[in-house]
Amino acid sequence: MSTATTMRAGATIAATLYTVVLILLGLYPSQFRYLFAYIPAAVGYSVIVFDKWAWRWPIVHRFTGRPWVAGTWRVVLSPSPGSRIPVGGNRGPIVTYMTVEQTFWSLHATLRTRESTSRSSNATIGSPEISSTAEIGFLYDNTPRAEHQHRSPRHEGACRISVTGLTPRAAAGHYYTSRFTAGDMDFTLINRSTDYSTFTEAQSADPEHTTL
Repeated sequence: MSTATTMRAGATIAATLYTVVLILLGLYPSQFRYLFAYIPAAVGYSVIVFDKWAWRWPIVHRFTGRPWVAGTWRVVLSPSPGSRIPVGGNRGPIVTYMTVEQTFWSLHATLRTRESTSRSSNATIGSPEISSTAEIGFLYDNTPRAEHQHRSPRHEGACRISVTGLTPRAAAGHYYTSRFTAGDMDFTLINRSTDYSTFTEAQSADPEHTTL
């Protein structure tokens, strides 16, 4: 269980148990004199609301300073000339789609190509107070479709992405893999949906999709 999930679960359980105890003691929130007794429970539920939604509300977002990157992105991969791409592999540029799920305290990315799916195993986002540019980094595990595993085995990798502004719609980054490949990444936000489960679904939502 991730730290963010643990925090949300803990806040929910604590706030709910506290509320139940107050009600069992006959301290109902409808009675003004007992209203302040519910402040700790309200704080617990507020932690959940903040983590999932409130942190990116317009006014609050300016204070949190954390870029909102959730959604589906078109990502063009450009392998470097020195990459050890196996015979028959795509030397690029390669159009892929990355779905990013985000709360204030958590981040998860899934990148899909025609041949494989990569899922982040550890993701972080750093937002320096004196800079409008944030750095996103994550490790990932890649699993190719069975038909391609004879030349493209499972592997691990890492990405580092730079985004500017609180609601970026474009970004750039680099990737590295355990197969001794590396390259550049260029991102364009398609929409805020995270409901696409395949490469084809994501591509169908891309108004400028290409067959690269």
